[in-house]
Amino acid sequence: MENVLRPLIVVGGSVVLTLLIGWATDRLLRKADERQTETPLWGLLRRGRIPYQLVLCAALLRGSYDQADLFQEHRVGIGRTLTLVLIGSAAWLVVRIAAAIVETTYTRYARNHRDPARLRRVRTQVSLITRAVAAVVGVMAVAAMLLTFPAMRAAGASLLASAGILGIVAGIAAQSALSNMFAGLQIAFGDMVRIGDTVVVDGEWGTVDEITLTFLTVRTWDERRITMPVSYFTSKPFENWSRGGAQMTGIVFWHLDHSAPVEAMRAKLRDILRGCPAWDGRACDLSVTDATPSTMEVRALVTAKDADDVWTVRVMVREHMIRWLTEEHPYALPRVNTADAALPPGVEAPRRSPDGVPRRAHETPRATGRT
Repeated sequence: MENVLRPLIVVGGSVVLTLLIGWATDRLLRKADERQTETPLWGLLRRGRIPYQLVLCAALLRGSYDQADLFQEHRVGIGRTLTLVLIGSAAWLVVRIAAAIVETTYTRYARNHRDPARLRRVRTQVSLITRAVAAVVGVMAVAAMLLTFPAMRAAGASLLASAGILGIVAGIAAQSALSNMFAGLQIAFGDMVRIGDTVVVDGEWGTVDEITLTFLTVRTWDERRITMPVSYFTSKPFENWSRGGAQMTGIVFWHLDHSAPVEAMRAKLRDILRGCPAWDGRACDLSVTDATPSTMEVRALVTAKDADDVWTVRVMVREHMIRWLTEEHPYALPRVNTADAALPPGVEAPRRSPDGVPRRAHETPRATGRT
């Protein structure tokens, strides 16, 4: 009977004690979150309740499973398994706590600063710092797990002796990954590109959606996702429309007849922009920028607060101006002049009937019956 009750008491007591401590801790964090609504720290710490309970349960079982007298023949394996679970759950808990602290710091910073560009820069840095901490903690946890095996501890001396050669070989093999990692850190702290920036890469226009230590994702205007290594942004030129401010100037071109009413078009452009909510009112201009023997090029300059609004202003100005020209000044639209083609020597041009239909030379007009 004792052989049955003792394992039940040890294992069941550890599980029940873990659940009670986890429940009490969660209640305390919930009350703290309700009282201190100005900081999200306590609410974010509640996300770590699962790894917290795993740490408690693994620690309690690791310290008391010897008293259970259960599976004595697998005693070493059980102890090592509990140790591995304890190390893994502890690393998970550390990552959650670090993420909560970093996120709370960013939230407090965002409340005190209203500059969107600066907030995007800090947000990018916070995201990369969180990922870097998770990577470092994960590597340390794996190393600690490996050191629990005696064979790995015995091989430690030989591994350290050949660390220089292994480091060179690993550096050559992982050259691309390491370059991307350092490029990610350079982007985070060099303020080259930030989450939410509008960029143009390889002819594609989009918004930076995600930045990691190794890759960057750009969301295009048609909801596609372009993923590229972060080393691209440190080795090749690219356009960042949000750098130094999101305000944009847009251009609209028309090819019109030389008789187009330019002054009336300037007045119409101002009327169109006054009715366009996306126009920021900074500037508008209309000029003749080029001329050909058949048409002239008319350019309109419009402004908006960001890339999305400048696109809206451009398409609205283009559409309304063409409609107005079609209805009020159709003569201003480009025309194609046509003429009869010159025939080769010896070829007689076809005669035309009174109704304008071509007719062969040997054909004679029909008798109409009229005199």
